[in-house]
Amino acid sequence: MAQKGKLYRIAGPVVVAKGISAGMYDVVRVGNERLMGEVIQIDGEKTVIQVYEDTSGIRPGEPVENTGKSLSVELGPGMLTSIYDGIQRPLPVLVQKMGDFIKRGVDAPGLDYDKKWEFKASVKVGQKVNGGDFIGEVKETQGIIHKIMVPPKVSGKIKSIKSGKFTVNDVVGKLDNGHELKLKQIWPVRVPRPTQKKLAPTMPLLTGQRIFDVLFPLAKGGVAAIPGPFGAGKTVSQQQLAKWCDAEIIVYIGCGERGNEMTEVLTEFPELADPKTGKPLMDRTVLIANTSNMPVAAREASVYTGITIAEYYRDMGYNVALMADSTSRWAEAMREISSRLEEMPGEEGYPAYLATRLAEFYERAGRVIPLGTEKKGSVTVIGAVSPPGGDFSEPVTQNTLRVTKTFWALDAKLAQRRHFPSINWLTSYSLYMETLGPWFKENVNPDWVKYVGRLMVILQEEEKLMEIVQLVGSDALPDKQQVLLEVARLIREFILQQNAFHEVDTYCDPKKSAAMIESVLKFSDLAEEALKKGVRIKQILTVKSKNQIADSKYTNDYKKLLEKVDKEMESEFAKLKS
Repeated sequence: MAQKGKLYRIAGPVVVAKGISAGMYDVVRVGNERLMGEVIQIDGEKTVIQVYEDTSGIRPGEPVENTGKSLSVELGPGMLTSIYDGIQRPLPVLVQKMGDFIKRGVDAPGLDYDKKWEFKASVKVGQKVNGGDFIGEVKETQGIIHKIMVPPKVSGKIKSIKSGKFTVNDVVGKLDNGHELKLKQIWPVRVPRPTQKKLAPTMPLLTGQRIFDVLFPLAKGGVAAIPGPFGAGKTVSQQQLAKWCDAEIIVYIGCGERGNEMTEVLTEFPELADPKTGKPLMDRTVLIANTSNMPVAAREASVYTGITIAEYYRDMGYNVALMADSTSRWAEAMREISSRLEEMPGEEGYPAYLATRLAEFYERAGRVIPLGTEKKGSVTVIGAVSPPGGDFSEPVTQNTLRVTKTFWALDAKLAQRRHFPSINWLTSYSLYMETLGPWFKENVNPDWVKYVGRLMVILQEEEKLMEIVQLVGSDALPDKQQVLLEVARLIREFILQQNAFHEVDTYCDPKKSAAMIESVLKFSDLAEEALKKGVRIKQILTVKSKNQIADSKYTNDYKKLLEKVDKEMESEFAKLKS
């Protein structure tokens, strides 16, 4: 039986209750309106609770009821295409109940209890099953088969099982120990779902964005941070990644973002066509919307809700990409709650455990062999960071850098110059290059690693020369360095720049990227040879065919075009005289 106590003290979303015996992270119902909250501190007879809703108007003396359960999510068919708030309440259902403004104390289940799903059983009576084993499947959306699994920590022999149309709460089978099997599972959000084995990050998450795939690749099951100031293109970059990366399931968490930005995502995502199937992208997407004016405690919970949903699809053998936009707002929610708890502040007022919480979240990413299957699944986490004033030395960015292996730094100056994606190639990096190198060599181009190394050297040399160029102009440089500047320009404009709104250039296959790089480096080699033969720099820079490399960005028949460009370059250089 649920135990009741009374409210003793209220400080915004943090309240203190007396007279209840609760465990850490138990879910409680607060006040006459039964607001949802979670136990975050126990001090003798006082229980400190963070409330996931606005607490204005509640008073000391109102009842507090402990449910004895931890904050959990319902996992089952129907999550794809859904739009949830931070604690898995479906927003379209809440809108039907009360209009555009969500009232307090309202509850709605995460899954549709009335909808019937066509379930096909894949196990037989008498068969032994363990946690994670598939017992059947449901067609959730076009192209996504939802595997129904035995919950972790459950095992036994199938006593009964039936196929047919069922709701998520119907019993579809029983084990010999009496455990009932349903289409849904319930899982606490703060507990990572168990796996058989974690695998090394040797497979790339291909994004179709040249600067990511070529210079700063991300592995499936890897973690990336994408920090940047306001207006640098974080949200567009994340939408491009959601649309084009080769993950089967997308979980998008809008964590504390401005309402108008979140509205853009909520209205655009359902309209986006999935380039792989032509169907709506929402068919394989779960959206979690938590705007900046929603209660801070729910913002803190939203990232855990998202990662638990991602782990559930990973356990079916899917590759999942999770976009968290942005973890800075999540950290700000932690800071607000920490200050109300009167904890000792750390750097810039953030709690001392900021680094631990960020690490706990990012560590739940990974490529794994899930329980009960030999299929490999992965959760790749891409966390946007919004440092105030674009200052990357602030605590959230620095602590994120410690746990992420890919760092895509957005640059406001590049965005102002209309260079998109505005990723700064000098401050960004990827530590997956070594483990992914063999895959690119085998599947894309044997010289891939060598090419990428050459590009980075040219871009770094250009940066060193730019200070001299700004003082005395490029004409004052030696001929060899003038060639290097021209090659760097070709790399920046032809390879690193990409048009997200062009129907062809929006996605670039790694093989196409490799062919473009080959042509640019061919110009570099031919130019150096010509210099050695005594050809004047002005003649080299007037070679016209090199500029046609850019045309390959906008055509699917790039091989024929680049072959023609290479031949023209060779003939133009052959005609140059010293």
